[in-house]
Amino acid sequence: MAEMDILGIMKTLKHRYPFLLVDRITDYDDSHVTGYKNVTINEPFFQGHFPGEPTMPGVLILESMGQVASVLLGIKLGDEQGGKIAFLTGVDKARFRKPVRPGDRLVTKAELTKVRSSSAKAKVTGYVDDEVVAEAEFLVIIADTLAKDTEATN
Repeated sequence: MAEMDILGIMKTLKHRYPFLLVDRITDYDDSHVTGYKNVTINEPFFQGHFPGEPTMPGVLILESMGQVASVLLGIKLGDEQGGKIAFLTGVDKARFRKPVRPGDRLVTKAELTKVRSSSAKAKVTGYVDDEVVAEAEFLVIIADTLAKDTEATN
């Protein structure tokens, strides 16, 4: 059982606060990953979504799940990932089953279902207390980062 803390996650993902929505990877290999986001009342989106009924927005649930899947893709690509980033190109079969609220731990399990040199597809499922709260399939393209292009011109 391999784990990854926040420092390892930040080496793999380009996201940073307030948009880094993965706190820990609890298990992974090159085809599956499990990670989580601790959802707290301190999240800035709870100020307006919704006053008196704090609920994590569905697009941010998908974002958190997508970031866990991106860690998996980074693990799969290994050294080949250098200078590359996965850009979301599609979300299929997205379903939200239950709300995610402050105090919940959004656990995401992801598996790569297709990986090519320039694209990938992952099936992801989000859980709170072992109950499915969301599920989707993500499609991404793997491309050079703008930062790489910018470094070459500076």
